[in-house]
Amino acid sequence: MTTRGRFITLEGIEGAGKSTQVAVVADWLQDRGIPFLLTREPGGSPLAERIRALLLDPASAGMASDTELLLMFAARAEHLARRIRPALEAGTWVVCDRFTDATYAYQGGGRGVDMARIGLLEDFVQGPLRPDLTLLFDLPVELGLARAGRRSEPDRFESETGSFFARVRAAYLERARLYPARIRLVDAAAGPQDVAARVRELLGAFCEPTAATVGSA
Repeated sequence: MTTRGRFITLEGIEGAGKSTQVAVVADWLQDRGIPFLLTREPGGSPLAERIRALLLDPASAGMASDTELLLMFAARAEHLARRIRPALEAGTWVVCDRFTDATYAYQGGGRGVDMARIGLLEDFVQGPLRPDLTLLFDLPVELGLARAGRRSEPDRFESETGSFFARVRAAYLERARLYPARIRLVDAAAGPQDVAARVRELLGAFCEPTAATVGSA
């Protein structure tokens, strides 16, 4: 019987450096011969990517918070059905740039949507599936927005105010407080090499026993 793959997610506000660290995670897994899938949210499958485009389009400014929440979970349901669940069931590890913790942070913290309502949708769409490990890249809002502003024209979320991102960050940190065994904090204000070293350290603590088992199979 195929052993289920592990599910690793990366979270953080804009400018936290998640995209850079996804490559660090991929290299770490590849070096150990662990099959993996890289993906992202919102998006990750053809239909979910179309929903992503709608959610991020600045022309969608003023979207109702309930509409945004439901679109997030609609994209997630498609992503789970088309990519995440099949990969995990095949024994492939999944590394996802954002997942449901982002919904609690952005729609719950940022938009003020009731966390209990998010939880109901989480259970409905995901069932018992939750990430095995979440790396939360945390840094001050001002620094994150300054970094993000150097990348490209802002999308609909990146155009939000500093107070919005302060609420998002606070919601992320509350998630980390509630689920310390799963959500591991990374100081994203440090230099890229220091952040990468911390990522490898956390992966080692989490993955090495499983990696050794994979290698000896």
